[in-house]
Amino acid sequence: MKISDFQTKDVINIVDGKKLGHISDLELDLRQGRIDSIVVPQPARFRGVFGGGGTEVVIPWRNIVKIGADVVLVRLDDAKQLKSEEDDLHVRT
Repeated sequence: MKISDFQTKDVINIVDGKKLGHISDLELDLRQGRIDSIVVPQPARFRGVFGGGGTEVVIPWRNIVKIGADVVLVRLDDAKQLKSEEDDLHVRT
């Protein structure tokens, strides 16, 4: 399966039935040669003049329940996977 195949599928949380969006990126473990998680961007609530950085949902691979022809079913019990794009830009010391 190619990343472009993933990007066309809807990501659905089976806990609440909510459509989360489409996969925009993958986080890889290059040492072990596997996918660690999928990344689904969330729309910014207030775009307007200020633009604004949206958030993204990072879903660990272990939370993927089923990959179907049209959808990826995931299990997210809480919103701890949400992180701001700005968090990725800060260098931690």
